[in-house]
Amino acid sequence: MSVAICSLLWDAARHGKQSVKYDSDGYHLLRFPYGTDDESYDVWHMHDPGKGATKPSKFPDARSGLIWPSHEGWGVLSAMVFWEPDARVKEVRARYVRDPLNLAAGYDSTATNDSAPTGGGQYRTYLWQMFVHPDTPLGVKVSARGAGDVKLTTPLIHAQFKLAIHTGVLTP
Repeated sequence: MSVAICSLLWDAARHGKQSVKYDSDGYHLLRFPYGTDDESYDVWHMHDPGKGATKPSKFPDARSGLIWPSHEGWGVLSAMVFWEPDARVKEVRARYVRDPLNLAAGYDSTATNDSAPTGGGQYRTYLWQMFVHPDTPLGVKVSARGAGDVKLTTPLIHAQFKLAIHTGVLTP
């Protein structure tokens, strides 16, 4: 079975700060720089700035948060998100979203995860599996919540978003 992979990395120390901007759904779409470095990998051009509109995307616009699957198949999505310490945080959330910008089939969130904070920074990993399609982009969205469900703009310090597509799904 063949696997097509896209692996994206953003780090505040390398790529500058990422401002947390909440969308109407109360989540922030993580953004990733274009191109490859020692940890990003995109030989299938799933994180292509030319996809999704008539003019190219530029990091850190919202489209820089999308992975466009290169193949139909079974997708294994994984993400890692690090938040700076913030005593106001009462909950961190993450979710995967099909078409988070309504560019194709329409917004469809799945695998929402809520967790209580630990002492210090918040360091989380997330995993989900689902069928993916080339015409439907994917994104990972996050939120840090304070008392009374207040959305906080706690700074992010590191994020990764990965998609592995198993292209040879068997059918009976």
